Amino acid sequence: MRSFTRRVAALSAAALLLAACGGEDETEDAAPAPAPAATEESSEEAAPEAAPLEGTIEIDGSSTVGPLTDAIAEEYAAVQPGVVVNLSISGSGGGFERFCGVGDTQFSNASRAIKDSEAELCASNGIEFTEIRVGTDALTMVTSPDTPESVACITTEELIRIFGPDGVDTWDQVNPAFPNAAIDIYAPGSDSGTYDFMVEDIMDVEGSRQDYNASEDDNIISQGVSGSVGSFGFFGFAYYINNTDAFRALEYDAGDGCVAPSVETAQDGSYQATRPLFVYVRNDALADPAVADFATFYLDTVNEVIGDVGYIQATDAELSAARAGVEAAIAAG
Repeated sequence: MRSFTRRVAALSAAALLLAACGGEDETEDAAPAPAPAATEESSEEAAPEAAPLEGTIEIDGSSTVGPLTDAIAEEYAAVQPGVVVNLSISGSGGGFERFCGVGDTQFSNASRAIKDSEAELCASNGIEFTEIRVGTDALTMVTSPDTPESVACITTEELIRIFGPDGVDTWDQVNPAFPNAAIDIYAPGSDSGTYDFMVEDIMDVEGSRQDYNASEDDNIISQGVSGSVGSFGFFGFAYYINNTDAFRALEYDAGDGCVAPSVETAQDGSYQATRPLFVYVRNDALADPAVADFATFYLDTVNEVIGDVGYIQATDAELSAARAGVEAAIAAG
């Protein structure tokens, strides 16, 4: 499991000083000097200084959403120096185990919606939560840059031959046009929301093969794929777009032809391996001013940084719905 600790630093807003003009040689009989014309700058009130907060925020979950939350935590560094944000990565499922079971995290990153069984675990432990849609990801299938270029596009049926329960051993067993070379697979483990999305939503099968290099840490998957000829792996688009020299992205044919993953193809729907990204917050934790402030800051900031991380913005409607849910939970607390 990967851990990050963020300490954040303060931004103070200086108050505007309003100066009044007056004459030095005014007499009792002199006409009063005209008041200075109001300007847009002088008529605005100074922005209130952010109240300093202290505390610790624990976050765990998806390796896909992790880099986005990490980027938000870095931005938060300019706002609240007394708040420590601890970010761990154990996969969406592992994050929900802590969030709903152990109850020692305030936020849970997830690359899929919470499962009914996980929501039931939360309910059994008296944990109410609010779901925050933070963006969209284009799940990306990759291989080593040194893999023969004939391996360029994968259909759903071929994907099942690679990663399904009865996965084959060589590329030519996937497709006779592919080389007679071993398939070396590096992919998320079963605690990962990325694994769930691949198996349940894209392949639509009961489980995967078991004889592969599994990890909930996308950095480990990345290292394995990039260093192995004939490799196959998959992870969030951000890990590919920020390391394009290390991998070759495979196009995906969901039935309408081969399409490469990109922001544009994810937005227009032609790349049919997109998925929503979420952050969940415990409603009782929002009683802590630091947690409530971070949740609000996340929503206010996410669309400014998500493109740089490598994902696609949530819509205004999705963010408005998430903001209303957080505000309602704060008010209820």
